[in-house]
Amino acid sequence: MNGRFADKVVLITGGGTGIGAATARRIASEGGKVIVTGRRPEPIAAIAQEIGGLSFAGDAANPAHLAEAIAGAVAQFGGLDAVISNAAASTAGSVVDIALDAWHDANRVNVDGAMLLARLAVPALRERGGGAVVIVASLAAVSGAPDMASYLTTKAALLGLNRSIAYDYGKYNIRSNVVCPGWVRTEMANGAIAMFADRKGCSADEMADHIARTLAMRRMATPDEMASVVAFLASDDSSCMTGSVVTADSGAMIFHGGSFDPPA
Repeated sequence: MNGRFADKVVLITGGGTGIGAATARRIASEGGKVIVTGRRPEPIAAIAQEIGGLSFAGDAANPAHLAEAIAGAVAQFGGLDAVISNAAASTAGSVVDIALDAWHDANRVNVDGAMLLARLAVPALRERGGGAVVIVASLAAVSGAPDMASYLTTKAALLGLNRSIAYDYGKYNIRSNVVCPGWVRTEMANGAIAMFADRKGCSADEMADHIARTLAMRRMATPDEMASVVAFLASDDSSCMTGSVVTADSGAMIFHGGSFDPPA
């Protein structure tokens, strides 16, 4: 099949729903061979069957699981050309309120998971003469939100990880870039919308409408739209980009600084 990803092999963590699933479909539609991972076996198996890819169920911060998925990609498809770190955990709470276990879990999944994926993928990428690392962070990496200490901290940490990977492995033709989505209608976003709605005493639909009015485009992005951005960074179309941070937020930053707490 012709396309930007013809003869390319791409591994996506958190690939069962939302941005991860949409990206898997997008890359497969452009000729790529896709491996999806996630904690829940059923969604990733369904995506893999739909796109003719592979699925590996497991914890995105477990090095044995990631090594198995990478080995599976190499065994089944002959190599690895790009990895997309999309798996994430989100727990509400300020630094005073958040349980330490929840804090550590967010750091483990969001930061350790991205680092371990890159760590284990680099040898396979070098075998192919280079490749791409794409880290899905969040607008929360560069903005604020109330009672989201672990999410803001871990997403901001990914920006430093991105620069480190780009700096250390550019000489091997391995690029690393971050995308910072704003509001995207996914399962995780729906949970945040429900939380804000409860705080402000309105329905989730009312809160979603209110959030949309705070965006320059007056609407949230769709997973398919975000998949286009991620696929661009994973493809050779972005061949001169590394260490970059791409914000895709429907204009949230220019309207109110990008705060994830919708203004009244």
